[in-house]
Amino acid sequence: MNKNTKHILISLIVLIAINLIGSKVFKRFDLTSDKRYTLSTSAINTVKDLESPIIIDVFLEGDGFPSEFRRLKKETQQLLEEFAAENNNIIFNFINPIEEDATRERNIQQLTQRGLTPMQLNVTENGKSSQALIFPWALASYKEKTVIIPLVKNKIGASQQELVTNSVQHLEYAFADGFSKLTTPKKRKIAILKGNKQLEDKYIADFVRKIGEYYFIAPFTLDSVSKNPQKTLQDLTKFDLIISAKPTEAFTEKEKLVLDQFTMNGGKSLWLIDAVAMEKDSLYNANGTNVAISRDLNLTDFFFQYGVRVNPEMVSTLYSAPITLAIGEGSQSQFQHLQWPYSPLAGTSSHHPIVNNLNLVKFDFANQIDTLKNNIKKTILLETAPLTKLEGTPRVVSLSVVTKEQNPDVFNAGNQTLAVLLEGEFNSVYSNRIKPFKLSNEKDKSSPTKMIVIADGDIIKNDVVKNAPQELGFDRWTGQTYGNKEFLLNAVNYLLDDSGLINIRSREIAVAFLNQQKIASEKTKWQLVNIVLPLVLLALFGIGFNYFRKKKYAA
Repeated sequence: MNKNTKHILISLIVLIAINLIGSKVFKRFDLTSDKRYTLSTSAINTVKDLESPIIIDVFLEGDGFPSEFRRLKKETQQLLEEFAAENNNIIFNFINPIEEDATRERNIQQLTQRGLTPMQLNVTENGKSSQALIFPWALASYKEKTVIIPLVKNKIGASQQELVTNSVQHLEYAFADGFSKLTTPKKRKIAILKGNKQLEDKYIADFVRKIGEYYFIAPFTLDSVSKNPQKTLQDLTKFDLIISAKPTEAFTEKEKLVLDQFTMNGGKSLWLIDAVAMEKDSLYNANGTNVAISRDLNLTDFFFQYGVRVNPEMVSTLYSAPITLAIGEGSQSQFQHLQWPYSPLAGTSSHHPIVNNLNLVKFDFANQIDTLKNNIKKTILLETAPLTKLEGTPRVVSLSVVTKEQNPDVFNAGNQTLAVLLEGEFNSVYSNRIKPFKLSNEKDKSSPTKMIVIADGDIIKNDVVKNAPQELGFDRWTGQTYGNKEFLLNAVNYLLDDSGLINIRSREIAVAFLNQQKIASEKTKWQLVNIVLPLVLLALFGIGFNYFRKKKYAA
């Protein structure tokens, strides 16, 4: 065997060995700085053990999309490829539901009825503007169950580029959350507290329906505390989370002790508290006025021990949601959207998973929260804009405030806390105190647990039209959708999430876009650079080559 043949045989053996190893070993490398193509462990766990296919139909397909949404489509496809690389039971298709003119209107109607509302976009390409209709949704089906996955993350005041950036950051959580709902059976239980004149069921129906996709939900009344407090506590501790939505009747000491011991046993809680009695509906009368007074729920010492205080002061701010009023007389009256300082729009710069990349949340007659020093970790989730003032009670509130020009100088209280997360080992409210009754296995210190306190009960309240609950956070007068439902859902998921899935929301991904205005203004320049310049250089090279060739042979 000669030397060349030997080298050829060795090369063939090496190539065959590499192919055999490559067919058995699979490895992907993510070289991006923000690791955008590396799925989190929590996301991988949602598909790791799949034995049946998840079929995903993505409706981000079609011509005429603006460049930003073509980018969203590409990022969605790449993310789904990452999921498919973890489990080949992930099967996805991109569909254009409005491609065929014959079925366009029918498809739009069917998708809208399922809750997949279309989105109208402005398309600016080459300096020309047009409109495009897209469905920024996906449907994921597993066995006989289907869930809707939103692909666009709305945010008030965001440009299309900002909208896509927010959406790309939200994609992994959106799909992981959808897969989790399909494949993970419900385990956690939530008690909706009754008995202290909380909001009626029809006013919390939309949010309860939403969390019902994740957890078991049941009403729970504390009325039995007076007869059998021990059994009431035992029944309550079967739940993982309690929600008290805008109680308006004071809690008794016996009820507070049961709630305190629920926390001591590691129970989580979500409190939506109004420390001031004032309702917007009460203003829609002949003179449009009412008196706001403090509301005593007998919870001051309760929250004080845990590290917060909800003050009986109304928050008024210049950065607020409008109120819609009929202005004018008789048939000449028209609905107008007017500035209403008692509906603060709250946000945050925090990257906490509950509020990261969150739309503004609308409050009504919110109160201010103070945080107190103790061993509990406190995270401010939502706060007002700096142009805010605090109004004590009692106080006359009138709709006539919308006709008056507000003086920004008096809105000088700065950012005010409206929602706070408490985490840690809580000390009992009744430690070293005389208790209203005796309990077995009483605890003075809790195991690690969590609690969220929100200084407004209306944040969870959906509108009711013709006795039908409307979507929480949607203002039918302005067409604006606020972040109330998403915030509360994130809050519940964070309180109950053992898998860490909600933490995906804190991930940051940088998305770079081309400047469309600059592209349009410099289009001719770059066409010349890319088309004419290479031809000129080629011609100069040819002329130079011929010149030196003739000179060489002439010599």
